[in-house]
Amino acid sequence: MTTNWYVVRVPSGREESVRDKLSRRIKADGLENRIPQVVVPVERVTEFKNGKKKVTNRKIYPGYILIEADLGKPEEETEEDQKVWFALHETPGFQDFVGGGGRTPTPMSDEEVDSILSRMEESESTPRMAFRIKLGDMVRIKEGPFEGFDGVVEEVLDAKGLLRISVTIFGRATSVEIEHWQVEPV
Repeated sequence: MTTNWYVVRVPSGREESVRDKLSRRIKADGLENRIPQVVVPVERVTEFKNGKKKVTNRKIYPGYILIEADLGKPEEETEEDQKVWFALHETPGFQDFVGGGGRTPTPMSDEEVDSILSRMEESESTPRMAFRIKLGDMVRIKEGPFEGFDGVVEEVLDAKGLLRISVTIFGRATSVEIEHWQVEPV
């Protein structure tokens, strides 16, 4: 038995419900050995709303889930292979595999899988900062000693949750570091 990882299209916004339905179907049909994992790729993200810190899960690929499965070989199809195929395709919300059509979808490479799974694990222990403001954006500082000043974002410091902004003070451009929740887009 050889399992590979596959990307599956599902309705956007319904990834968790499709995963849950698929997991129940796999368990009911006794296919846990053929489809060991169904994953919605998410990462934990720290956001600031109204000055309050909030950690949320954000989907890495909205509209897609990952499954680890042994789909068998089309040229040597067994009854259990058909059972796996039927369980997947008859689950509500399961649309189709990404890559390769028909009975031979293209599996993901080990590097792709490792990259996604490690990104999920890393964000679990240290959520990354979610920035809606990016390099080169015009912003207005809405709090702190530079309140009311407009500036241009020169650098985004993800790890610290800071922005380096160039503001004009007394006719001279000056760089200041501001927490990203203290600014708003202009």
